[in-house]
Amino acid sequence: MKPINLAEYEYAAKQKLSPAAYGYYRGGASDEITIHDNRRAYDDIKILPHVLRDVSQRDLSTTVLGQKIEFPVVIAPMAMAALAHPDKELGIAEGAKKFGIPMCLSTMATTKLEEVSATGVNSWFQLYVHKDRGLTHDLMQRAEASGYQALVVTVDTAVSGYREYLMRSPLRLPAGMQPENIVGHWDQDKYPSTMAYVSAQFDASLTWDDIEAFVSQTTLPVLVKGVLRADDAREAVNRGIAGIVVSNHGGRQLDTVPATIDVLPEIAEAVDGRCELLVDGGIRRGTDIIKALALGAKAVMLGRPILWGLAVDGQAGVEDILTILHREYDIALALAGCPSSQSIPRDLVRLP
Repeated sequence: MKPINLAEYEYAAKQKLSPAAYGYYRGGASDEITIHDNRRAYDDIKILPHVLRDVSQRDLSTTVLGQKIEFPVVIAPMAMAALAHPDKELGIAEGAKKFGIPMCLSTMATTKLEEVSATGVNSWFQLYVHKDRGLTHDLMQRAEASGYQALVVTVDTAVSGYREYLMRSPLRLPAGMQPENIVGHWDQDKYPSTMAYVSAQFDASLTWDDIEAFVSQTTLPVLVKGVLRADDAREAVNRGIAGIVVSNHGGRQLDTVPATIDVLPEIAEAVDGRCELLVDGGIRRGTDIIKALALGAKAVMLGRPILWGLAVDGQAGVEDILTILHREYDIALALAGCPSSQSIPRDLVRLP
């Protein structure tokens, strides 16, 4: 039977993926407490719907970075999509384009960034800052020259998280598969795991001064991804960033940090509308999107479920994941008494 929700898609994907590939996509840091908290936190938030509101016509669209998107979802950056399906990142891009939403391409993608932007998708580029700043600046310039609409700098990877699943089931890419945008730097024989590569190549000396420099070196809006504190959010705004992604890296970096939705309200209060605010981690239902928007986000980033759809049926699976989430969100808006994404009030949700 075809999956009818995102959880069922994960189960179906597990049957198709190798144990190492499934573990790489699904796994988190240490005891995986944060992964579970990301989901639990959404379940604990309750919706208090309005009744007798005219919801006969609903507008799911929103505006992020001055760009209209058809519903408040951005595809999160994810590495190594070719492990899931030969359609890889191009299948994700085509699915996102069909739904009128942006796709954020990972530095560690298995497709060249130029090929993804050539699909015509609203493309953002996620940047891992390498010790080789020449490579970092080259990636920035390539993204800008290829028509990317935003630069998303991940700031929570000074080193790799402690990922026991990779110790139990090491991931080795098949021959001919590699992160296509860092050719010449990726060497599986030298760095037998992504943990080893991150610790050897990513720049642990990255500071706010570097972020401010990136802002000055590109015409693209710069977002930082990985913020969990209100004081860091205020610092980001002061440094000229255009947006913040409230993120704990899907629970893959430092375990026992809070669920992202739990810290979203205080970060929203801290930035007070001075930059765009997105959130990722644990989004699995249309009701989750409502909760995130009520608590201050303009949109959510969706990660692992996209890979489950890709693994099950390539581009068609990605499109089905987005169809399900779009349908759930539309129904949830109507039943909550909200005719649009712009009309979700803070008091629509009750925190635990």
